[in-house]
Parts: sequence; structure tokens; C-alpha cells
Amino acid sequence: MRVYVPLSLPRLAEAHKAGELGPGPLTAYAVTPALREWYVSDDIEELEYAALNRAAVASLRLIAGEPDAPRKRVVVALDVPDGAVVADPDRGLDPGALGEVRIANAVPLAKAAAVHVDSADAEKDVTAAASALGAADQGDDDAQFVVDGAEDHELLWFATQEIPNLLGLSG
Repeated sequence: MRVYVPLSLPRLAEAHKAGELGPGPLTAYAVTPALREWYVSDDIEELEYAALNRAAVASLRLIAGEPDAPRKRVVVALDVPDGAVVADPDRGLDPGALGEVRIANAVPLAKAAAVHVDSADAEKDVTAAASALGAADQGDDDAQFVVDGAEDHELLWFATQEIPNLLGLSG
């Protein structure tokens, strides 16, 4: 199963250093029955894109809680066995938890299929969105518009071999 783990750049650096995403349990996003019902599509690529976007929103929340983190959303795409992923049926239709799953244990970074990261031109909008998130959660329509501005930016695809370059490491 393909899952999408939301991170920040500092958390990606920790995972790179440790060689794994963890410790568990990890929150990730995947194509769940609730996501299928919400998105109303049978196209697996569209559904996986929706799960990736849900993880990008979760990454924005992580960034908002990490004032020193670079303002770039980060999502790691992993392939894990179906049995390693559990969706909480009680939260299945909670709009904030659509597609959310738990992975009980740490996952080797070698299982990553790709890393998705914002481009430099998204940083201004991501910074504004991270600042506006609290107000948006309280129902402020203007703040929600600012948050939606970050979602207008597509995350870029990177091979896992490019993680050191994303982190600014020389090797």
C-alpha cells in the first residue's frame, strides 16, 4: 500500500540520519474507504493524489508548530504492507481525518518511493498559511483563503537519493 507521511525538513533530516521514519506509531495518509467516498472517484491515481494532498495539509500543521523549520511542506511516499496500516473507523468520516492511517512501527527510509517538497516559490505562501492556520481552524474565512493559497502550490517530486541535496548536506 502506498502511504504518505507528512514531515517538515527538520523531521526529514532526523529520518535521514536515523535511516528510518519513526518511532511508531506514525500518522500517514492513504486511500481509505472514507477518502474514496469523500473524493468520489475510482481512479487510483486521483485518489493517491488526494491522499498526498491530505498529507501536505498535515505537513503544514507540523510546520506551524515548528517556528524554526523552513517553510516548505514535506511528504514522504512509502510502500508498506497492507497489514502495517490501520485506519481508525471512529474518525473515518471526520473531515480533518480523511485518509488518515496509523503505522504501528518505524519504517526504514529505504522503503520510501519518493519525497515531495515545496519549491522555493511556495515559501511565502506556506509561511503565510502556517501563520493563518489557527484562525482558519476557528472559522475565519480570510485566514482559510490564505491557507488555501499554500495548497495552490504543487509539491515537487524527488527521488530518495536526492534527500541529502534537499537537506543541504554535501554527501
